[in-house]
Amino acid sequence: MPPASNPPDLAVRLRRLLASADLDCRCRTRLDDALDRFTALERRQALRRSLRNARRQRDWIAAQLAALAELDQITEQESDHTVFDEMALLFQEIAAEAVAAAMDLRELRDLAAPRKG
Repeated sequence: MPPASNPPDLAVRLRRLLASADLDCRCRTRLDDALDRFTALERRQALRRSLRNARRQRDWIAAQLAALAELDQITEQESDHTVFDEMALLFQEIAAEAVAAAMDLRELRDLAAPRKG
């Protein structure tokens, strides 16, 4: 899943655009407050989404581990050699899902980090 656009960046771009608008102080303050609330809300949603994705990936991996238990019944004398390809593919799919989960958790870490400036 591609990372979501960074909501704070959107708010920064909006602030730059609106800086050239001739707004009275009260209106600008209200607008800045609204942009701050928008940024906080979008950030929380992105945090929840990343955590939800990582949990979904964990659950998927756990389910696949049950399928890998069949490896205990396979011997070197297995007559159906496609079973080795199937198991290898399952390991590859688990690895890919684990990489995606790690990326989601790193995105979560980055989103959760205190903002500078």
